[in-house]
Amino acid sequence: KEAMGIDIQSKPSQPHWYERYVQPCVAELLGSGLFIFIGCLSVIEDAEGTGRLQPALAHGLALGLTIAILGDI
Repeated sequence: KEAMGIDIQSKPSQPHWYERYVQPCVAELLGSGLFIFIGCLSVIEDAEGTGRLQPALAHGLALGLTIAILGDI
């Protein structure tokens, strides 16, 4: 229908198969890889006196970064 020059669509089109199946899998792979990579690197050079704080903060940063970058997928 057209009301005062504005087109109204009844249904949004279906997402492409790539957006539906491939993008979430790639996002999960990248997110998990980043999370594991950053977590392992934080334990390699454990500075004295940080104890469990350094790996916990590194994992939190990696998780926050993953959500910020890949969250909309």
